[in-house]
Amino acid sequence: MTRLISITLFTIILAFNQSAFAQITSATELEGKFKLGPAIILIILLATFIMVGIFHRAKDTSAYWAAGRKISPIGAGMAIASNWMSAASFLGMAAIMYGSGYHGLSYVVGWTGGYVLLLVLMAGQIRRFGKYTAADFIGDRYYSQGLRAFGACLAIFISFSYCVGQFAGIGLMFKWILGIDYALAVIVGSSVVLAYTLISGMLGVTKNMQIQYVIIIISFMIPLFILCNEYGYMAILPQLGYGAVVSDIVAGVEPNGLANVMGHEFGILPSAEFAMPWDPATGQTSFQWMAICFSLMIGTAGLPHVIQRFYVVPRAKDARWSVVWGLFFISLLYWSAPVYSAFGKILSANPEVGVLAKDAIVVYTAQLGDVYPLVIGLLAAGAVSAAFSTVSGLLVAGASAFSHDLYFKVINPQATERTQMFMARLGTVLMAIAVTIVALMKLGLIAQLVALAFSLAGCTIFPLFLLGIWWSGSNRAGAWAGLLTGSAVSMIALVYFVCGKYNVTLPAHEMVTYYLNAWYFAWLGAPLAIIANILVSIATGRNTPIEIKEFLAKKVHGY
Repeated sequence: MTRLISITLFTIILAFNQSAFAQITSATELEGKFKLGPAIILIILLATFIMVGIFHRAKDTSAYWAAGRKISPIGAGMAIASNWMSAASFLGMAAIMYGSGYHGLSYVVGWTGGYVLLLVLMAGQIRRFGKYTAADFIGDRYYSQGLRAFGACLAIFISFSYCVGQFAGIGLMFKWILGIDYALAVIVGSSVVLAYTLISGMLGVTKNMQIQYVIIIISFMIPLFILCNEYGYMAILPQLGYGAVVSDIVAGVEPNGLANVMGHEFGILPSAEFAMPWDPATGQTSFQWMAICFSLMIGTAGLPHVIQRFYVVPRAKDARWSVVWGLFFISLLYWSAPVYSAFGKILSANPEVGVLAKDAIVVYTAQLGDVYPLVIGLLAAGAVSAAFSTVSGLLVAGASAFSHDLYFKVINPQATERTQMFMARLGTVLMAIAVTIVALMKLGLIAQLVALAFSLAGCTIFPLFLLGIWWSGSNRAGAWAGLLTGSAVSMIALVYFVCGKYNVTLPAHEMVTYYLNAWYFAWLGAPLAIIANILVSIATGRNTPIEIKEFLAKKVHGY
């Protein structure tokens, strides 16, 4: 693996030094034309991902679903970070802060806090329980095939809605690099990620995630050092130096002789709203800031593809350390994303720049800062790697729910190993095709669908895991009550959200869409689901089977 990473990086470095590339200037175009250098980098990376998939081909269901449980803590930590740093993290986080200033930090706090929650409450316990998927845990812990099937359907829906946004991100970057139509860009990108996921399953996906993490971090960091050095800020550690950039945005920057690539002065009028999370100018309130933090936190701890990563390590101790390493690796990127939004704010301040697509502000900022085109190309390739790593994890999670939890555990328990592998790959293909079709529709709902996945996971799966691990009195009836309560809140929020998109006004529409917004309805749904689970479990005698109580006490908690 180390050799493969070295070969990949060496090849990319060679690409930088090709004399032919010295004439390439098309990457400074803000909108799509074919860019030779970035395209070559992208093709090298895509070929590497497929080769890794072939070298680490899954030969049985254990390798396809849980990588044979042989991944080291550091390797799992890199995979966790890579799996987590999707197109939304790589591109979207800077976009949110570019558009609304400090209000965007609610996403950083929520997503990071979710992993702290996993580290403290769940990681080791989930691994000790020893299953393959989230639905597997739900079905066995609550001794119910119905709950297993419900949980599998939830896992598929959550993975599906999350995946749509990632495919859109892949299409955006392929379009930028190759200068091709968005639809063709989505099809090409989805075909590559499907190819290596289909071949390798969780084993190859995890190995690829380790490579993708290295690419993501290197490509994300290099432009920051260049930008800070070019405009006179602390270049040694941009993650600390960018505070001065924010102060300049709030106070205003007078023209100082520096300029962006279009010749506009490096300056901006005072923008006080950039410094406060809920300044009236952002259109956001303190309630929304905290509701987003809370919903993303518990949503993170309930996402199936995140939970599934704890099954790939040999021991519970490794699961906890993998989260620690994952948090460290994630923090490197999360501390860096605000730098792009701050520089992007100043560099695009001149009205002649026009309105930029927020989702691509990371690339635009590097372009406006006159960063070398091939470095920008590597940055775009890093964005593709981020989307690929998340999509592959989501495809495996969705396919596992389909083949393992629905087909093998519910429909055909007598299925052979070969049949299970066939169904796993069939599920991967079906999900990839369905996601591609929805992504091609270019719905305005894509970003909201990603956020919906977090709130839905927070309202349904998170309460089942939290109580299932820490309270043996939670029984099947309580689990159903909590799951239906969380699903009901989710359904209300979804109906109001969809109706709002089609200009249909429902009773108390303004109040419901404010308090149960698609971004954060889990702030209410999750506590209600937990309360319903507890009350019904108590009312029905807390009759969890004794063998499950003993398993939780001895095996999961080590009493």
